Amino acid sequence: MSAPLEDYGLIGDTYTAGLVSRDGSLDWLCLPRFDSGACFARLLGEARHGYWSLAPRGDGWSVARRYRPDSLVLETTFHQAGDEVRVLDCMPVRNDRPDVTRRVEGVSGRVPMRMTFVPRFDYGSIVPWFRPDGRRLHAVAGPDHLTLDCDFHLDVTEDGRAVTDFHIGPGEGVEFHLGWTSREYGSPPRPARDVVPATERWWQEWAGHCRYRGRYREAVVRSLITLKALTYAPTGGIIAAPTTSLPERLGGVRNWDYRHCWIRDATLTLLALLDSGYDDEARAWREWLLRAVAGEPEQMQILYGVDGTRRLPELTLDWLPGYEGSRPVRIGNDAARQRQWDVYGELMDALHQARHAGIPPAEDAWQVQRKLMDFLEGHWREPDSGIWEMRGPQRHFTHSKVMAWAAADRAVKAVEDFGLHGPADRWKRLRADIFSEICEKGYDPRRNTFTQHYGSSTVDAALLTLPGIGFLPARDKRMLGTVRAVEEELLNGGFVQRYAMNPRTPDIDGLPEGEGTFLACTFWLADCYIQQGDIANGRALFERLLSLRNDLGLLSEEYDTRAERLVGNFPQALSHIALVNTATTLAALDASQPPRSAPASGPLEDEVSRGR
Repeated sequence: MSAPLEDYGLIGDTYTAGLVSRDGSLDWLCLPRFDSGACFARLLGEARHGYWSLAPRGDGWSVARRYRPDSLVLETTFHQAGDEVRVLDCMPVRNDRPDVTRRVEGVSGRVPMRMTFVPRFDYGSIVPWFRPDGRRLHAVAGPDHLTLDCDFHLDVTEDGRAVTDFHIGPGEGVEFHLGWTSREYGSPPRPARDVVPATERWWQEWAGHCRYRGRYREAVVRSLITLKALTYAPTGGIIAAPTTSLPERLGGVRNWDYRHCWIRDATLTLLALLDSGYDDEARAWREWLLRAVAGEPEQMQILYGVDGTRRLPELTLDWLPGYEGSRPVRIGNDAARQRQWDVYGELMDALHQARHAGIPPAEDAWQVQRKLMDFLEGHWREPDSGIWEMRGPQRHFTHSKVMAWAAADRAVKAVEDFGLHGPADRWKRLRADIFSEICEKGYDPRRNTFTQHYGSSTVDAALLTLPGIGFLPARDKRMLGTVRAVEEELLNGGFVQRYAMNPRTPDIDGLPEGEGTFLACTFWLADCYIQQGDIANGRALFERLLSLRNDLGLLSEEYDTRAERLVGNFPQALSHIALVNTATTLAALDASQPPRSAPASGPLEDEVSRGR
């Protein structure tokens, strides 16, 4: 059985990533990239589905963990009486193939250690053949070829495990290296012995470019390192999470594959990178967006594979029992086939923010934007599935309409602010029409709140983003009322749910259960408090969110307030993006200056440009 999410640490090489538990077990790793099949899948099942353990033998060991400063090198220290040993885990930043390095360092006493290597390809379904080669062990099946190098002889058992026991004393160090190659390329070269310090230096140099100087620097840097680790280096795409099917409710069915790139996160990602000084990463993300959406506007998807792949068929892995019995386990994501109008606004806003930040425009970016606008102009009145990818009937979601407004607004500003050629007057009329319809059909004057969708009596946490988008000032009475409605209807244990759940009947997306509170939405509530001038309340909520991070500074997608546990895919990019953006806003207030890349259509813009 897998450990609680809080017990996992992330390692990665900007191509893929793994999760290491507090007790020294690598329980999740997909090779050679994020969306490949897992060779260790105990996270979603049992020991027989694959893991790689490296820890002291016996019980009673206390454990302390940390990342080496400003790096993604995980250090786990085991202590018992006078005995102490460290295990360092990392993935060297990729050259031509993936590699996991695990180094054991003796600190005091003479510690008995055990290494157990149980690879299982294709998400735990295939037991490989083992071929010993001196102190090198090959594990082969189909296209996958793992090579384990170590300093000891390995005993291979009949049930497909490789085990070695050894002792380590003060000042001694031993290493284990796991390399992957496709069968056609044969064995990887023998690993170097300076991998760990070289990997640590690489991350420290990268983290050194962060220009955030506020009081939350530790949390911001850790979040940025996490985002970098979730970046697929060849394309610049940033995945939502390195895992699949970690449940939104323990034991539930809301289990989705997040090892893909979502357009909906585009603007928030770009702002987090730009405000923190990572212009190269922001530029790479912008280029990924443009490549991914290339094609006819009506073919634009809400998510893509790390390389821009469009076909992400959703499959169920019946042999995996799921995290704490949460089934089904899914790979792929059928949400890629949904229609969501908000992604057009996200893309237009992201490219707008890139221009404002001084990132040189791509030669064909504006032509892509114009084609998208032509399509959106003729379709924005149609219903969609909304930002939360509802799997029930399509509706006229208010947030989707607001993002259509944002697309028109950014198109107008591209002409007015940057001199690009386009029908600005027509887009102004479109902007005004969308604004009027939203205020008429997506707003409940009796309750003084915007609603989840036209005709709805409930609210949606996505409405908290309206001031940041520039649709209305945070202090507008309608936004004040919307925030109050969110507080009344969606707060659970002090944190925000995405939308209201009915425990007796299937909710709006047709699934018969609730979920945890959504961490990004709670950051958005903190943003609203800050924008409304309630800095103390916003800061207090932000710091409560920081307290939910595990001991390594990592956040999942959601938080279960009853079980007091992190739930959902882990670690979650959107949670860390929201953390960085809120911390940047607070730092700007502390320094009495606006963030460098504050939205150009901010909440203080005059009402005429909004079409009122």
